Amino acid sequence: MTKDLISILDVRDDIHNIIEEAIDIKAKRYNYQPLINKGLGMIFEKPSTRTRVSFEVGINQLGGYGLYLSPKDLQIGRGETIPDTARVLSRFVDGIMYRAFEHKVMMELAKHATIPVINGLDDLEHPCQILADLQTIKEHFGDFSGLKIAYVGDGNNVCNSLLLGAALTGMDMSVGCPEGYEPDKDILAKAKELTNKTIEVLNSPQEAVQDADVIYTDVWVSMGEEADKERKGRAFLPFQVNMSLLNSAKNDTIVLHCLPAHRGMEITDAVIDGPRSMVWDQAENRLHAQKAVMVRLMGD
Repeated sequence: MTKDLISILDVRDDIHNIIEEAIDIKAKRYNYQPLINKGLGMIFEKPSTRTRVSFEVGINQLGGYGLYLSPKDLQIGRGETIPDTARVLSRFVDGIMYRAFEHKVMMELAKHATIPVINGLDDLEHPCQILADLQTIKEHFGDFSGLKIAYVGDGNNVCNSLLLGAALTGMDMSVGCPEGYEPDKDILAKAKELTNKTIEVLNSPQEAVQDADVIYTDVWVSMGEEADKERKGRAFLPFQVNMSLLNSAKNDTIVLHCLPAHRGMEITDAVIDGPRSMVWDQAENRLHAQKAVMVRLMGD
């Protein structure tokens, strides 16, 4: 395993072991502390509920401690360079979790840090979210073999990492999105290169969810895109995950959403609160999957 988790590809040879370890850690919950006295610096350029709480609670449950750091609390808010910040934090803590606006800045921090850097989200990928998603799927179905996941919505950072995660675990995946909102072309090509399973992008949500075991959606308007809310709302309206779309898939299809949910937009109350929603298990698994990552990267 590499020093960092910047892309889901960083765990390409270890992904099944990490998922199994997350499931095992979940069972141990409060009785497993391999990171006693280890410190995790958590830099947040973007606000968060799940990422902040799950990492802060997780490192504490593992015996360590977390330090919440916003740019206004650090000298990067006053012009200190990312390389210098990386070098200094490397002398103080044992790992860095970075929730960033730009992937290139994430890469720069990791390049100059001598301790593990964990991507808590950037504009290209969200690997921690996808590990939790894969854990949820594994817990529900027992295996990834023969499964199809359909992602319906914006081809954003979550979609990008999910494409790679599906390829690495041997699932078929269809992305249903409006024209012009497809996932990153390079990541799509890499996902296809990694597997002999079907990886496809469609402009019809009904076609995307056909025979799907999992339907996944996310917000249509990501942080920083608020100015596009009205335009994107019109383009994505046919891609709402509602009961009609759910009924176009299998009778036992489960639904995932990485949250926060804009109810009545990308997903309806009837679906997210319905019996086939695994959204709350999925949210909880952020804690366990990230604990597995921290143990792998920060453990002795």
